[in-house]
Amino acid sequence: MKDGFGREITYLRMSVTELCNLRCRYCMPAEGVCKRHHDEMLTQEEMLRAVRVAAELGIRKLRITGGEPLVKKNILAICEGAAAIPGIGEICLTTNGLLLPGLAKPLRAAGVSRLNISLDTLDARKYAWMTRIGALDDALKGVEAALEAGFERVKLNAVLIGGWNDDEIRPLAALSARWPVDVRFIELMPMADKSAFGPEAYIPCGRVLEVLPELLPVAESDGVARLYRLPDGQGRIGLISPLSAHFCGRCNRLRLTADGRVKPCLHSPREYPVKGLDSEGMRRQFLAACAAKPERHPLLSYECRSGANRSMNRIGG
Repeated sequence: MKDGFGREITYLRMSVTELCNLRCRYCMPAEGVCKRHHDEMLTQEEMLRAVRVAAELGIRKLRITGGEPLVKKNILAICEGAAAIPGIGEICLTTNGLLLPGLAKPLRAAGVSRLNISLDTLDARKYAWMTRIGALDDALKGVEAALEAGFERVKLNAVLIGGWNDDEIRPLAALSARWPVDVRFIELMPMADKSAFGPEAYIPCGRVLEVLPELLPVAESDGVARLYRLPDGQGRIGLISPLSAHFCGRCNRLRLTADGRVKPCLHSPREYPVKGLDSEGMRRQFLAACAAKPERHPLLSYECRSGANRSMNRIGG
């Protein structure tokens, strides 16, 4: 499946829920989101039908997201069903980690091979402020549970926020020496809501290179991340720069929201509904979304915000 610019589309990010057990300020409102009626959301059967259709069209990598995917009661059945679909070679999952102590090993057994865990700070007070209701110790226990479960690779995602956690670049990066994990710094994306952060929050990932001049470039590829390694690192340091150095030319993904909309681009308002459709109907919508992928998203900044028209928890982080 190729888009209009010759990019091979092999990666689907599928959100299984809009709900979350945290209230991170860059992702969702303080009061959370209204739980929508069951009939408005994709069923497990529809999710797996969509993955099967996507695999037939050339999707090889599936990332399961939310909201927080681990609050989904049937998450293990979804993962196991997706892993059994011919053509899907890799299933990854993005989580805040809080529920991993009880679910890491079952997820591994269900076919999930890689985990991304959100961890923006190592300061307990900052963590409580950012998440509004979370505890840092619970997140760290989740990281330890993931490592004990034996996933092929564990990545820690830190959203880089000027004036908030840019003073923690070194201690966060040091986790790649303490544990066999990758630490990835991601530029804060200006979604619709301006309330949480001012313009000073939007700093480039180049700040990491300024703080850590000892980083060694790594030649191997990891999709959209530029890779480095600390001299004593077990894992790698990744820099993901959707603002300062967008990677649209290498974009190989589509997104499927929990309410059944295929998005050709994170920052586009265009969506192609698949809920309620049979396999052939879904196939047409996936192909239409692929054909509608823009060459690149508009330049993003504090003033020029995303055109997604959804918060991140309603798209899939």
